[in-house]
Amino acid sequence: MAYTACHRFARIAPRKARLVSDMVRGMPVDEALTALEFSKRRGAWYLKSVLKSAIANAEEQEADVAGLVVTRTWVDEGPTIKRFQPKDRGRAHPINKRTSHLHVEVGPKA
Repeated sequence: MAYTACHRFARIAPRKARLVSDMVRGMPVDEALTALEFSKRRGAWYLKSVLKSAIANAEEQEADVAGLVVTRTWVDEGPTIKRFQPKDRGRAHPINKRTSHLHVEVGPKA
């Protein structure tokens, strides 16, 4: 049985979050937490909290946490917050602040 958790509307671009998401896919949960703890990427902070939530969901259902593996991770694009930066001669340049929906699924070793 798989246990999932998600963080919706995370203020990180999906492209940046996917780099960290791909790194932990397929790892045992204890190794994945260690890798996220020592990663320098900003997305690791978000993904670590989602992974902890998925582990807590598994504990709530009385699963064997020691035998869990990160089976699936995926990052969907959330809504883009649109802002404008004033430039010279009355122009305005758009700034797109992208958001993400982070999903983590943990399950027993296959």
